[in-house]
Amino acid sequence: MKSILFPTFALVSSAAFAADPPKALSEFLPANSLVKAEIVVVVPPPEIDKYVGKVEESARKDPTWFAEHSKNSKPGVPLPYDEKLGLTKEEYDEYLKLWAKREFKPVEAAVLQLKESKDSTWTIGAAGSANIISLLKFDPAKNEFKSLNGDLKALPDVNADVNSTLGAWTGHEWKYEEEDGLSTTKENIAIGKTADGKYGLIVYRLQEVSSAGTHLMDKGMVVRFLLGEAGLLKEKDRGGPAPAAPGGTTTPPSAKPATPPTPSKPKKK
Repeated sequence: MKSILFPTFALVSSAAFAADPPKALSEFLPANSLVKAEIVVVVPPPEIDKYVGKVEESARKDPTWFAEHSKNSKPGVPLPYDEKLGLTKEEYDEYLKLWAKREFKPVEAAVLQLKESKDSTWTIGAAGSANIISLLKFDPAKNEFKSLNGDLKALPDVNADVNSTLGAWTGHEWKYEEEDGLSTTKENIAIGKTADGKYGLIVYRLQEVSSAGTHLMDKGMVVRFLLGEAGLLKEKDRGGPAPAAPGGTTTPPSAKPATPPTPSKPKKK
């Protein structure tokens, strides 16, 4: 993937904002500020592949059992140990050690800006491939996002496990879901911060699955940005090259792919 340049955004005066920004978003993104960001993927060490291969082989041998085991497990975290996974206990423990070494790798640079619209809704303007999230409008009065599909309703706050795909993080999430008899459409967005308080995260996913279980569409991304002053885009940053794209990712033996994750669960008790 080629590098991109940071685009030039038209700066908007703070006087243009008629209302205070919604806390659900502004606690992570400052209003009317350009924030440096990057689309990222999660990459475990390559040594994990041999264990993933064994689990995939076991899943092909007994898909019914594997589907049931996955369904009863927490999304986004490694499946609990069972000898039917095709791993010895020692191999499973080694897999967990490797999974703990997973890293965020940048794919493409982006710029974010939380801004108010004339209809009193708020958007997270985004440059580059992240601009799909710019289509969502947040209504503070209803605590809902509106998309071309419909209204995304608030879910319980995210309180993700340290072993989840993105590690330990907390935040807010909204979801749209509709079934029309032919397919089911799901759209999620979540915004939050990592447990160390250093990074903000925006997780987006749009899926459509046929009534027969075929994935007709699955688009998603994870956008990461530095919180606070460190994340603000300075004049000298504009026109700089984006990070080079890394290689591919590895799918762990979990109920969900390594990236992009469904931005929910485990939920706070």
